[in-house]
Amino acid sequence: MRVGVFDSGVGGLSVLKSLYEANLFEEIIYYGDTARVPYGVKDKETIVKFCLEALEFFKTFKIDMLIIACNTASAYALEALRTRADFPIYGVIEAGVRATCKNLKDKDKEILVIATKATINSKQYQIGLKKEGFTRVKALATGLFVPMVEEGIFEGEFLKSAFLHYFKDVKSPDALILACTHFPLLSKALSEFFGSKTRLIHSGEAIVEFLKENSRLKLLDKRANLRFYASSDVKTLEKTAKLWLNLS
Repeated sequence: MRVGVFDSGVGGLSVLKSLYEANLFEEIIYYGDTARVPYGVKDKETIVKFCLEALEFFKTFKIDMLIIACNTASAYALEALRTRADFPIYGVIEAGVRATCKNLKDKDKEILVIATKATINSKQYQIGLKKEGFTRVKALATGLFVPMVEEGIFEGEFLKSAFLHYFKDVKSPDALILACTHFPLLSKALSEFFGSKTRLIHSGEAIVEFLKENSRLKLLDKRANLRFYASSDVKTLEKTAKLWLNLS
């Protein structure tokens, strides 16, 4: 089975990593719209337009399903994409909400959602979590993390300064939802900053569990063949992918 994975940049590699290690697909085609990242500061019409253009790109590969590994795109463009495709398309938000339900049984625990401005403003996570009964949900736009990840900044004083800027008034939550696929690449630094009390929940792990439960996918005995594409500077994307996936 061949799956497409779409993101606004390199952040979707966090989802790709989980899909790759799950051994559910024979081939994974990744496309990052690196020329126009980030999506999180753009208006809905522009986000939908870019996503529909990406869909046309994937149609040339005859994929069996498409995963929108971008929370902003999932929030604003998922339904428009589904009306234009003859294969299943999955976003990461529903999977993220389900994963939170599985990992956090006490509905009174404190949850902090961090994401781009567009994803936060969509209120998709806040609404979804409250429908599931969670009573203490906060959301914070942390858009600067996206360009930092795109630049390969995963640790160090610059990143720590950004944490202090965004989280100066935030106590360690019980769960931190990384509602942007760029953010899992900062998992180690975030865990060190918030401490062991805070459970990190991210889209890659969530979408794998979602697919196992809702798709007829069988475990394969080998890793998928990977193909990388980008709207700009595919070599940098490939370099980041090799680092993140531990590829030689």
